[in-house]
Amino acid sequence: KREYIGKSRSYKFYQSGELIKHREDDREYMGRTLYLGSLKSDVYFCIYEKDYEQYVKLGTPLEEADIINRFEIRLRNERAYYAVRDLLTYYDAEQTAFSIINQYVRFVDEEPDKRKNDWKLNDRWAWFIGDNRQSLKLTTKPEPYTLDRTLRWVQRQVAPTLKMLKKIDKGNGTDYMETIEQQAKLTEKHEMIIKQQTTPAKDLVES
Repeated sequence: KREYIGKSRSYKFYQSGELIKHREDDREYMGRTLYLGSLKSDVYFCIYEKDYEQYVKLGTPLEEADIINRFEIRLRNERAYYAVRDLLTYYDAEQTAFSIINQYVRFVDEEPDKRKNDWKLNDRWAWFIGDNRQSLKLTTKPEPYTLDRTLRWVQRQVAPTLKMLKKIDKGNGTDYMETIEQQAKLTEKHEMIIKQQTTPAKDLVES
């Protein structure tokens, strides 16, 4: 407990299973699950013994399991959005996953003569998290709108699909692009941005 440092102090530990040989030393066959963070929050982690889960569900012998332990990142709402955005930007699931873990969780070794935040990172946790991992914040302060940011997003995320549809229209004589444009509806925010981007600065000041 003391060696865990996280954004949330909440955690839960569960142990369940069956006594295979009906002996006290069968405790090693009990499946364990650890939740880090509140289950009601937008970000928390679930660490559990996957090999035992497969034993219970499928009868797979523990020694034959392909995966022993499983570490899940569970996200909702804004946290999920920024995780997906990072994943779509870099297409590197390992980087995204470990950056999130590194931002929210770490395990340390107790050093009585130091503050907890200064305790050394646990060696096994350091091996798991990897060297020089960056952290990924899943929240952000609202930024002023810029057309340049929208253009970069379109170029990175939308342009390849639009180019594909144009080529399909040209090759098949279809009008997917025209239909999409006609059916698109602009919100009040879109209309405001159009006005801001097409009105001379002096006119905006005067109005």
